[in-house]
Amino acid sequence: MLFKVLLIYFVFINVTAIIITIADKLKAIYNKWRISEKALIVVSALGGSIAMLITMLLIRHKTKKPLFMIGVPLIIVLQTVVVVCVMVSI
Repeated sequence: MLFKVLLIYFVFINVTAIIITIADKLKAIYNKWRISEKALIVVSALGGSIAMLITMLLIRHKTKKPLFMIGVPLIIVLQTVVVVCVMVSI
C-alpha cells in the first residue's frame, strides 16, 4: 500500500516538474509572467528533480543558471543518499 502511494506521488510530482518547466520556457519565449525560480526548486526538492533536470536539458531551459545546473543535480544526489540510507536501515 505504501509503495503504491509513493509511486503515485512520484509520478505526480515528476509530471508536475515537467509541466512547470515547459510552461516557464514558453512564458519566457512569449515574454509572459514567469514561474518563480523558488517554485521550480521547491518542486525539484519535493521529488521532481530527475524529471526537471531531463526536461531542462531537452528544452535547453535554465541551463546557464548555476542555481539549476548545480542545484538540481545536487538535490538528486541528496535524495539518492536519503533513499539509500532509508533502504539500508529497513
